[in-house]
Amino acid sequence: MAQLPPEYLDPNTPPDVEVTDQAGPRYPDPTLGVAVPEAGAGTAAHSLVTVGDSLTHGMSSGAVFRPDTGWPAIVAACLGADLHPPTYGGPLGGLPFNIEGLLRRLQDKFGERLNPLEMIALPAELHGLVDANEDYWERGAGATPPPLDVRSANLGIYGWDVRDCLSYTAGVAAARLAASPPHDDLLGAIPSNDSDLAARSVLAPFGPSAAQVDAARWFGDHGGIATLVVAHGANNALRSVVDKNVVWSAAGYDTLDGKGGYTVWRPTHFALEYGRLLDAVRPIDAQRVVLATVPHVTVAPIANGVNPANPGQKWQEGSRYFPYYTDPWVAEADFRPGKHRYITHQQARAIDSAIDQYNATIADAVRHARSEGRRWYLLDLCGILDGLAQRRYVDDSDAAEANGWEPYPLPAEFEGLTTRFFLSDRTGRLQGGLFGLDGVHPTTSGYAVLAGAVLDVLAVAGVKPVNPVDYADLGRRDTLNTDPPALMTTALDLVTPFLSRLVSRQRGVRVM
Repeated sequence: MAQLPPEYLDPNTPPDVEVTDQAGPRYPDPTLGVAVPEAGAGTAAHSLVTVGDSLTHGMSSGAVFRPDTGWPAIVAACLGADLHPPTYGGPLGGLPFNIEGLLRRLQDKFGERLNPLEMIALPAELHGLVDANEDYWERGAGATPPPLDVRSANLGIYGWDVRDCLSYTAGVAAARLAASPPHDDLLGAIPSNDSDLAARSVLAPFGPSAAQVDAARWFGDHGGIATLVVAHGANNALRSVVDKNVVWSAAGYDTLDGKGGYTVWRPTHFALEYGRLLDAVRPIDAQRVVLATVPHVTVAPIANGVNPANPGQKWQEGSRYFPYYTDPWVAEADFRPGKHRYITHQQARAIDSAIDQYNATIADAVRHARSEGRRWYLLDLCGILDGLAQRRYVDDSDAAEANGWEPYPLPAEFEGLTTRFFLSDRTGRLQGGLFGLDGVHPTTSGYAVLAGAVLDVLAVAGVKPVNPVDYADLGRRDTLNTDPPALMTTALDLVTPFLSRLVSRQRGVRVM
């Protein structure tokens, strides 16, 4: 591989990151060209079991609040299955902090316009709502342990990385909740130990010693699994763009207590961690296993590319990258390196290159398993997101051509939705639509797109759904797009401090 010029490189990038300025390979064939003999007839008690992070949990706009419209629930409905996902309530609706719910409560109070007196009253109302949310999860009904008689086959838990999947048990969550009593934060907003609450809600029915992968094994041991989907790895890189701080993994990366200071894993460290995950997945009784690639986290709108010297332009013609990536609520004209959080194009390039190496590790795992006769398949989440990348490729034909970009087709029902940061006012949606208000997680429409991609992989595996994805119905259920919050642009400056705390607090926004 040719060495890139110094201006393309960040000097703090570890030597095992093979930094390239070319887009990594896509994986359109779930079989990777390796044939596997057809399996004999057999049945499994559990049609679908899903293991992953916030994309699997169903988070959107900062909270898990509509688990029936996450991609696992959509796929399960198409297969005629029921995942029994946990549900979350609260004054804003959802754990930990539902930004859409917050804006709708403000709109219920003030209407679609604010007069001068209401602008004065808005901060107090805002604080009251976020404080009520914190109280509900720390001291109210949200703090009550979940029922133990219903096991969800959607085992996604937001904020989790590969190590969490292996080691973070229901007992660890309970112990951390007990050791860290709730306290009333001055600003209110994010409940203490929200990730422990989320973990307990999913894992507690499987027993105190159950980690995420153990819960998946339970389904295999109790009737078997037809399809097991494993989608982990995004949170091994996401915090780098969420926090706008690149800290490569080092000693302690493979422990629950030691990994918290790192925001992106070195490829060698990721390969070791993912190898341990594979060792735990192989013995699970599943007829087929689908592994998902890791999306390029720099494409999500939480990474807002800006060029203050030449607005709207990349750092050089034909490049995928803007000079800086800052928070999406920072306007390009207002961005100042000395004032705002950011990462550079050199750091973004290194992060993407590391993720390409993560995905090579995942693809090799599928390829090796299939060579052993296992019915394993690859879901290219990275390719899907890249194929929808509005500012990286759709709006830049030079970058698209230089990187051999191919668009990912959207259903006709979602025409006009993009990966831009969502904005709306009383006239309706102004931009975006595939990502929610946190700039990281899909809307219901975005999850429907992912569900369709999962079913495409299952079709290659010979799995026929009972029903296709009903994109029209899911579009109607997408409240962010069908009824955009009228006060978003008006209240954005006031909501921004809470958004900053939300995305900075959560491990991977505690996120993906």
